[in-house]
Amino acid sequence: MIGLEKNDEIEVTIEDLGSEGEGIVHVNGYTLFVKDALPGDTAKIKVIKAKKSYGYARLMEIVKPSEYRVEPVCTVARQCGGCQIQHLSYEQQLVYKQNKIFNCLVRLGKFSEQQISNIMEPIIGMEHPYHYRNKAQFPVGKDKAGNLVMGFYAGRTHTIIDTPDCCIQAEVNSQILGIIKKFLEKFRIEPYDETTHKGLIRHILTRVAYVTGEIMVCLVLNGTRLPHSQILVDMLQEVKGIASISININTDKTNVILGSRVELLWGKPFIVDYIGDIKYQISPLSFYQVNPLQTKRLYETALAYADLSGNEVVWDLYCGIGTISLFLAQRARQVYGVEIIPEAIEDARENARINGIENAEFFVGAAEEVLPFQYKESNGTVGADVIVVDPPRKGCDEALLKTILEMSPKRVVYVSCDPATLARDLRFLCDGGYELARVRGCDMFGHSGHVETCVLMCASTKRNQSDV
Repeated sequence: MIGLEKNDEIEVTIEDLGSEGEGIVHVNGYTLFVKDALPGDTAKIKVIKAKKSYGYARLMEIVKPSEYRVEPVCTVARQCGGCQIQHLSYEQQLVYKQNKIFNCLVRLGKFSEQQISNIMEPIIGMEHPYHYRNKAQFPVGKDKAGNLVMGFYAGRTHTIIDTPDCCIQAEVNSQILGIIKKFLEKFRIEPYDETTHKGLIRHILTRVAYVTGEIMVCLVLNGTRLPHSQILVDMLQEVKGIASISININTDKTNVILGSRVELLWGKPFIVDYIGDIKYQISPLSFYQVNPLQTKRLYETALAYADLSGNEVVWDLYCGIGTISLFLAQRARQVYGVEIIPEAIEDARENARINGIENAEFFVGAAEEVLPFQYKESNGTVGADVIVVDPPRKGCDEALLKTILEMSPKRVVYVSCDPATLARDLRFLCDGGYELARVRGCDMFGHSGHVETCVLMCASTKRNQSDV
């Protein structure tokens, strides 16, 4: 320990960015993480937490800014927890995310730098990295003065930062929030208080279909009815494109935003959007990618990596509402989708039906249970030419990875939202006889530290020979 303690103030030059977009500096071998700092910043910082080998510090003053520092578009970017790196130029954000994938594969996956350099393709960036999100969940509350606020939580807190104009959300949200705020104030309808479990309005959920322009508004209630709801319906119909207005019932003492029960107030129970030529019905409870333009480019990459000729059997694991499954079904002989959420599978089946896709079948259950069961029950006759996985942040269960190795598909396409767990799972599959062939990042979440990655793995020559 070098003697750094809480409340110490020092001047440093930031060296690197961490996994969540925080600045990193080493002081005599001691690592400090500094939120809002960028590589190249010379800054005065204050230690706010000191552990044995690392600590956290607050950015107090920028003495000399990094050459990559820009002025955030959003006036509350530093307070809000939604955009960790809006103060970093977008070009450099892409460099950061490309390096993040590369470093995880090398350091955690134990692949050589040369190997990854040879197969890694340029990251897919956005043409316009603003107003790209088609879904927002705004918590509603009161500030210290008792004023009604709607926005987003400050980082690692449940303090609501009033954000009427979010630069990464759909622009129409400002109009929607303004109408709802006026309605709540007029009828003195109280927002929810997490401490007392009193108050009615918990969150406001909006979805905006990129292609069709249809808009959904859903108010999450700590109760079963919304007083004067017809007046709000009439007010919201002023919004161009409004197609669905509903309430969601969530009376539990929980941080989970949505309850399981939805009641329609007006319009349709869903909105319709497209990714490519595939049509999707999206309800308040549906999982649907939040960046439709980049989703299309990500799925096109996955489809290209799958290299389908029309004769393949494909398994799509963690399939959600069938977004990737239906893309694949356009070029495969048969697609099987697996998802643990029953409502998502219902959506997937309905989306297959409305698109006239008959070569996609869906199973409810955990992928690590369904695939091994189907494979063993068939005595190994249920095969796969291609397996696509798009797991949650925790990655794939080891039982699933073992079954993939047993089934020996020619190609595995792995779509990941976390480069760290991706690296771990790729190492497992490569140790089992697969080889990395292509890697490409896709920026789905501009101004945040998150990045999606698409990887192609092929059965190695040695593995193919051993299977003969």
